Amino acid sequence: MLKVKVTVVGNSMGIELPQEVLNKFNVGKDDALYLVESAEGFVLTLHQQDFASQMEAAEKVLKKYSNAFQELAK
Repeated sequence: MLKVKVTVVGNSMGIELPQEVLNKFNVGKDDALYLVESAEGFVLTLHQQDFASQMEAAEKVLKKYSNAFQELAK
């Protein structure tokens, strides 16, 4: 477990992430991270929680209408 510090950033509040966390996530300035609420509290992640379900829905549409998409691509 890593401890992070809450600090003032302009008129807002922010947290300072240790370099080892930034390296592990492979993120830097202006990259987005997401806080997802879970039963244990909050989890910091690189991905939006509903992104996987959105991709599943898109894959179903692509599979169902693959012939139409192939024709449109010509």
